[in-house]
Amino acid sequence: MGLIGMFAFLQVYSVQAILPVLITDFAATEVQAGMVVGATVLAIAIMSPFLGMLSDAVGRKVFIVGALLFLAIPTALIAQSPSIGWMGIWRFLQGFSVPGITVVTIAYIGEEFEGRAVTELMSFYVSGSVLGGFMGRFLLGHLHELIGWRAGYYVMAAMTLLGALWVTKMLPASRQFVANPNFRSAIQTLGEHLANRYVVTSCLLGACVLFSLVGCFTFINLHLADTPYELSTGALANIFAVYLLGVIITPLSTTLLRRFGSARTVRVAVVVSMLGVLLTLVAPLWGVVIGLAVMSSGVFITQSATISYIAVNVKKGRSLASGLYYMGYYAGGTLGAWLGGITYARGQWSLTVWLLLFVQILALLVASIGMIKTKSHAA
Repeated sequence: MGLIGMFAFLQVYSVQAILPVLITDFAATEVQAGMVVGATVLAIAIMSPFLGMLSDAVGRKVFIVGALLFLAIPTALIAQSPSIGWMGIWRFLQGFSVPGITVVTIAYIGEEFEGRAVTELMSFYVSGSVLGGFMGRFLLGHLHELIGWRAGYYVMAAMTLLGALWVTKMLPASRQFVANPNFRSAIQTLGEHLANRYVVTSCLLGACVLFSLVGCFTFINLHLADTPYELSTGALANIFAVYLLGVIITPLSTTLLRRFGSARTVRVAVVVSMLGVLLTLVAPLWGVVIGLAVMSSGVFITQSATISYIAVNVKKGRSLASGLYYMGYYAGGTLGAWLGGITYARGQWSLTVWLLLFVQILALLVASIGMIKTKSHAA
């Protein structure tokens, strides 16, 4: 589960490490650069509910493998991009396949396992997705310095193909899956989910979470590539090593969930994330790095708690519920890329920080008002 999460997110945010280079190569604006990140995120938001419904009818493993195979195609085509617009198109197509991995994997875990095993496997899946987010940025940043970003994307495409072959061999076939090809039934389930407090609260919280993460880790690159830091793509890639804290912290969040429940854990994690965002305003580079580490740790705990919250509390139409969550989650990420670009262009990093804090306050309100406190054993 951890490695599936890694392959799913290897491509999603990789472009962040080379944003300063793309602005120079394509004579692009900050908003255009931000939307290259947001293009993939937008496609994921659009496709998540539909691929969830389709997976409920077709199956789990075949979807995960097929999505990984498709993901390799636009990843390779990015290397041929003649303009920032074409790069955005290929990035959008990348996002079409990601929900076939993410949404379906969460449904697979919810069906094949019960109780404590669900929470533990979810934490490993989130840890893997965190590792993939780091690896994509880290590898592409250093590949650009070695062979250029275009050739680097060919390497990334080859890695995705290897991931598809690995999942084909290693992932056990579903044992508990029951096909539901009835479209009318899926629409009815969709209506039930849209009126379900668990699902709606999770979607809103997810939107705030990814808004913060995308807005922070996209535009901090432009901030650190500018004076007085003037970091290279390789140095920016190294900054993303703070992501690795999430690989360690996310499994530990299972203990917090069992002891304090989802609602309390999320509230504390959001406050921690807010403190991290404020720390990025510190002038020395080491202060910025510590701030990013603290901010991302809070986000990862919130994400792990939220998807476990859905898996535990939603028993019917799990794949569709996961799809709705990811639609909200990535819609928030798209807004983070767009509004973050506008904000950065007008007020640089200091104004962007205040935008992120505003969204995190909204997350705190959602967790405090909307989240039903589950019992510790349910968490």
